[in-house]
Amino acid sequence: MNAKIANYTNNVKARQLQRTLYLCAKGSKTRRFHALYDKMHRPDILWEAWRRVRENRGGSGVDQQTLEDISDYGEKKFLNELYVELKEKDYQPQPVLRTYIPKDDGKKRPLGIPTVKDRVAQMAMKIVIEPIFEADFKESSYGFRPKRNAHQAIAKIRKESKRSYWVLDVDIQGYFDNINHEKLMKLVEQRISDRRILKLVRKWLKAGIMEDGSLQESEWGAPQGGVISPLLSNVCLNVMDTIWEKQFGHLGTLIRYADDFVIMCKTKQQALGSIRVIQGIMKKLDLTLHEGKSKLVNIWDDNEGFDFLGFHHRKFPVRKKGGHVFYFMHHIPSKKAMKKMRKKIKEYTSPRFKLHVDMEELIEGLNRKLQGFKNYYQLSPMSKRWLNRIDWYVLQRLNIFRNNKKNRRYKHGYLQETAKEVSYKLVKLAI
Repeated sequence: MNAKIANYTNNVKARQLQRTLYLCAKGSKTRRFHALYDKMHRPDILWEAWRRVRENRGGSGVDQQTLEDISDYGEKKFLNELYVELKEKDYQPQPVLRTYIPKDDGKKRPLGIPTVKDRVAQMAMKIVIEPIFEADFKESSYGFRPKRNAHQAIAKIRKESKRSYWVLDVDIQGYFDNINHEKLMKLVEQRISDRRILKLVRKWLKAGIMEDGSLQESEWGAPQGGVISPLLSNVCLNVMDTIWEKQFGHLGTLIRYADDFVIMCKTKQQALGSIRVIQGIMKKLDLTLHEGKSKLVNIWDDNEGFDFLGFHHRKFPVRKKGGHVFYFMHHIPSKKAMKKMRKKIKEYTSPRFKLHVDMEELIEGLNRKLQGFKNYYQLSPMSKRWLNRIDWYVLQRLNIFRNNKKNRRYKHGYLQETAKEVSYKLVKLAI
């Protein structure tokens, strides 16, 4: 109970600090903050940073130290040592550990995993400086921001689709790996003049990458996996948001989630003009567009759609009284999302070592995956048709599992029997 009270108190203090900094930054667009470092290593901020890092989970970095190791070592002792290092300016970040996660196209996405200590220090800084930059971020940005999410971005797409017929779907080539450090630091310095904070941000950017035992210098980019990286990426792309809002908002509506964004325009001429503007802004930021993934789409009717945030967005026909046909924007799971979910279900139910697991236990674990999928993709009435396909696939996989478990010869011949057994235990997506 005492731990819960302490966590609550630290959370309240952190939010009070954030609110004060946000209001100060909002009150003056030109104010630069010069006394932030002492707030970053405040004991209550470090404890709140540790709580958030612990909740986010995550693996170990180059030092192989895990969250469990720190709990065994002593959380208070660990944070006291970090407090002393930060206060005495002895803290030195370690290189990030390079790891890869497979992508749907067969390629691999590089991640950089900082050590737990570095994640806590980054989280403490994020708590302090995030509200300052939040005061400058635009309404068009939805990714990795407090009280903003992908569903809000999709709601904006649905609203704009009523008056927009052309969509510029943009993908930035290797965004996180190609951020210019010098330009990023100049953007950070527009709001922060505390040299200790700036020095620490630069150290994280230049910490290097450890891959296969060899250290590589990091002259460009911010590692995906770092706590501070999403905030820094938003600081960089806020330049685009600001330029667009001030000078080119008449061309269309910009909707951005991290490094993915779309521009919704009324006419093709506006959309073509938007392409030239975005290319100019990307050149200013030393970034390039991915020509293979960026495209111009006509969403007048149901002939074309576009993928964004895991959804396929398309106007489907709806017949009204009198035979009139109207087109309304709907959001259904993309082909990539459907394929990825089927793969997860198959990988979870197919291993032979799971045959000793009880059916109810298997369904309980499967339900956690299904519930998350349902919560995210059950936005549009039209999505029910696609969610029903996943329901059917789950039933097929459970039927194969059940027949393998009972060593039945005809693996697909008992589907009704399986459906009767599991129907009341299984999360239904299409309801």
